[in-house]
Amino acid sequence: MAEAHQAVAFQFTVTPEGIKLQLSREVLKHIYLSGVTTWRKRAIQFKNGILTEVYPASPSSWLFMVIAIMSSMYARVDPSMGMIDSIKKVLPVRSVYYDYLTVQTQTVLSAILFATALWLSLILLLRYTLKALLSYHGWIFEPHGKMSASTKLWMSLVKMFSGRRPLLYSFQAALPRLPVPNIDDTIQRYLESVRPLLDDDQYKQMEIVATEFKKDQAPKLQKYLLVKSWWANNYVSDWWEEYIYLKGRGPIMVNSNFYTMDMLYTIPTHRQAARAGNVVHAILQYRRKLERGEHAPMRALGVVPMCSYQYERMFNTTRIPGLETDYIQHLRNRKHLVVYHQGRFFKVWLYYGGRHLLPSELEQQFQRILNDTTEPQPGELKLASLTAGNRVPWAKARQKYFNDGVNKMSLDVIETAAFFLTLDNEVHGYDPERPRTMDLYAKSLLHGTCYDRWFDKSFNLIVYKNGKIGVNTEHSWADAPIIGHMWEDILATDVFHLGYTEEGHCKGDINKGLTFPSRLQWDIPKACQEIIEGSYAIAKELADDVDFYCCVFDEFGKGLIKKSRTSPDAFIQIALQLAHFRDKGEFCLTYESSMTRMFREGRTETVRSCTIESTAFVRSMEDEACTVRQRLALFRRSAEKHQNMYRLAMTGAGIDRHLFCLYIVSKLLDIESPFLKQVADDGYGVSYNVVGENLITFHISSKYSSPETDSHRFGQNIRQAMLDIKALFNQKQKAN
Repeated sequence: MAEAHQAVAFQFTVTPEGIKLQLSREVLKHIYLSGVTTWRKRAIQFKNGILTEVYPASPSSWLFMVIAIMSSMYARVDPSMGMIDSIKKVLPVRSVYYDYLTVQTQTVLSAILFATALWLSLILLLRYTLKALLSYHGWIFEPHGKMSASTKLWMSLVKMFSGRRPLLYSFQAALPRLPVPNIDDTIQRYLESVRPLLDDDQYKQMEIVATEFKKDQAPKLQKYLLVKSWWANNYVSDWWEEYIYLKGRGPIMVNSNFYTMDMLYTIPTHRQAARAGNVVHAILQYRRKLERGEHAPMRALGVVPMCSYQYERMFNTTRIPGLETDYIQHLRNRKHLVVYHQGRFFKVWLYYGGRHLLPSELEQQFQRILNDTTEPQPGELKLASLTAGNRVPWAKARQKYFNDGVNKMSLDVIETAAFFLTLDNEVHGYDPERPRTMDLYAKSLLHGTCYDRWFDKSFNLIVYKNGKIGVNTEHSWADAPIIGHMWEDILATDVFHLGYTEEGHCKGDINKGLTFPSRLQWDIPKACQEIIEGSYAIAKELADDVDFYCCVFDEFGKGLIKKSRTSPDAFIQIALQLAHFRDKGEFCLTYESSMTRMFREGRTETVRSCTIESTAFVRSMEDEACTVRQRLALFRRSAEKHQNMYRLAMTGAGIDRHLFCLYIVSKLLDIESPFLKQVADDGYGVSYNVVGENLITFHISSKYSSPETDSHRFGQNIRQAMLDIKALFNQKQKAN
């Protein structure tokens, strides 16, 4: 009750003498500070918004322009060539707000208006000049370590027109739009990509289908894409989000959501509440800078800006289920998060007295949740499995059982939270003496128990009992590099800036004035509980079918690969081709994701890593008649081909996104195209992370239900393929 009384700003008592009013100075102080913080935040956002809108110029340059024009006027020099006089003629001499404008006042106002117009024109000129410069991509195709004179000149011009100290969104208006590739180029590259997968008869049939498509349907479909590319910021991204992500009716758990791991070898504290306190505080610091747009934009080579559009929906964002399609709900200024622990949902306020809760205060709140021994309410334990199962049952249940009353209030608390936190009862992490612990850690982050993550939230922070952490991210709003950028910042802040006491607690004092986290209340009827159990059954079947293997490859890393004058990405992709051929005895379509963020609102493009060159190298490795010199020559050719394809994808000349958009247009126009149906993928899912100079981690997934795949077996094939390719270079060095 003491906390409840402290939370009331004023109390009144009715007596025979009248009404006695008692004010709580402490609470009023917090209300005042909250208001001050809100207005300070708005002022900073307004200031940074202006800086972004006028970039690469600055507000001070406007003042300089006005002073320069005014000075020239007083020196009897008219830089406007008569335009100022023309403006004076249209200015009203009298108005309801003033009686009379003197000639001098008219001249000053006219000069200011002219200076402002000239300043805005120069901003547009600078932006279009920068956009033209950023449309040049010749630099990316130059050999590594070599730079032509023209590229050096181009880079100097980009630096000159980029201005000083850009904010996160400063370059958005200057980024070029994603170009629509030429139909002939796309079809030719497509045929080239499928050639190693088809026999002669199949390839001839594919050529016939492609030729008919190029002649009949393609020109009409291409025209619509060109019109869209002129009208929209990006001709791909909105359709990609809608048709690939939001219209999918299957589970997003496993199939769409992805995970991010903690530091591999270290845990800064084994206290669960303390780790959660530091990390949540670090996330709040990151969010504050993000909302103000104060993060520096990512730039390739430290010069070429990347699109920052995807950062906008990182926080306060939830995917809302629908019958035919989902939609993304994004809000602003959310001041709470929701915590899940042992089947209960808690609401935790993130602010106190107009400021973020300190790490020690957050630890205190999370420890209170961990100490809470209350039982879950009926239907509460597995409630989140609704977000893990099929989308239509979840959409129907949401409309029927969560549309009013206490259920709607509690669901709103979850869906409007800054993000979702799970205080997990399990212990996870990597133990070198027990390598399979990495597999369990990955599976836990990917799907958990199928009901202890709210898979619809933009991201779930998971904190395990031993202090290990991780993130599960909903995929529709952004791609992995976006959450990865935040995660690197958070880990650095947690360990190097915030730190812990010797006992492993967060630094700082306890705040006894904090109100306890509040339990969310539910009234879930039996019929809804049956739907929850149905979603859980589907999700658990899906999760149990995931065959996961994490391979920690520490024999060598990018340091040694670079010494062989090869791109680490190309080296690994070729090793994957060799491993897959050894695993299944055949080649298959391979999807590697490449980013297109050098263009406005760009997301990803596909690099088809299985090429004529890579298959030739793989066959040479299995041919005992081939010499080391021949294999190395084929490897070099394959690596160069892969790098060129990756560069084409990054610069908007990929295959798959163009074909995808042509397919969407064909469906909208009800045009049947046999060529656009020639898409398929199966086999393994592999992600890898190059850590430092001497470590690469491979995350391999497949399905137990598939008799052809085995993730552990494939992981061992990858390890051996990496070592075999390295051995080629060792043999070459010995021969020399």
